Amino acid sequence: MSTWHSLPKTGDTDPASDVGGPAQPLLTVRGLVKHFPLKGGLFGRATGQVRAVDGVTFEVLKGETLGVVGESGCGKSTTARLLMQLMEPTAGEIVFDGRTVGSRDLPLKEFRRQVQMVFQDSYASLNPRLTIEDSIAFGPQVHGVSAEESMRRAHDLLARVGLEPARFAGRYPHELSGGQRQRINIARALALRPRLLILDEAVSALDKSVESQVLNLLLDLKEEFGLTYVFISHDLNVVRYMSDRVLVMYLGEVAEVGPAGDLFDNPAHPYTRALLSSVPSMDPDHRTEAPALTGDPPNPINPPPGCRFHPRCPMADPVCSTRTPARSLAGEHHVVACLMHELGSGHPRAPQRSLHDPQNLFIAKEALA
Repeated sequence: MSTWHSLPKTGDTDPASDVGGPAQPLLTVRGLVKHFPLKGGLFGRATGQVRAVDGVTFEVLKGETLGVVGESGCGKSTTARLLMQLMEPTAGEIVFDGRTVGSRDLPLKEFRRQVQMVFQDSYASLNPRLTIEDSIAFGPQVHGVSAEESMRRAHDLLARVGLEPARFAGRYPHELSGGQRQRINIARALALRPRLLILDEAVSALDKSVESQVLNLLLDLKEEFGLTYVFISHDLNVVRYMSDRVLVMYLGEVAEVGPAGDLFDNPAHPYTRALLSSVPSMDPDHRTEAPALTGDPPNPINPPPGCRFHPRCPMADPVCSTRTPARSLAGEHHVVACLMHELGSGHPRAPQRSLHDPQNLFIAKEALA
């Protein structure tokens, strides 16, 4: 079965490997599902469920930054918490570097040493009763690092994120600005020397000048420590600046994923095009042909049949309300779930040639395997 990842370009290498070769997946997510039950009535019986994440599959390659975008309520943050195992998935599998998370091969404690998360709210992420140095040193101590070594790491990481240990180590969170607190959260996430960082709207609450500083800090740290990022944001300009590949979510499902440059320059899904058309431009002569996105996302308790985007899609055809789109290739390493790109789907804009046509052999094999 094909998966929601775009293969690395020829010549890409695994940053963590001493021997050159194709980049390998560090994180593999297969069929991830999270449904929240709705209870009501006298006996609190389940009356329905919110389908927050509904069959998400993708891979994160070693050394890359995978950007995740979508409207509020599309399931981005829920996916991030599922990846961190902060909530138990309804179904699906998460594999980290070849080992299934939560299995005997990879217990949660070991997994959380290698995967850390930076949240949006920089103040709520820190214990107000702990000094900055104690907050950073707490994680390593929990995982068996000596108090002396943990404190040494805390002071070293404070310097790495641009805060002088002599000035900031003994302070408390309420004494710092938002940008300073987020730098502390980044330092705390790095204290366990992880391989993967999940950044959930980590810069969205910051002023633009501070945001640019933190983004450049993240890029420097990624290179210095050989990190891999899952970067979640609603700011498409920031995602394009940070990401190697971009995954677009809509109503709990993956709509499109591909290399950042290709996805932004040649979006294949109508939802992606509508999202990009909503980004304001400073160039008065710059206009996009894609129609603006209108309406609100459907209710995740009762999502529409077929393609979930079809009630808002300007390219929708009656077949879109009856058939769920399969994965199709929209370009090199570029995958989309849209009937317009699916061979023989019945959509008037879809390729109509036979799947057995030699010219379509590669596309059919990759999209329908």
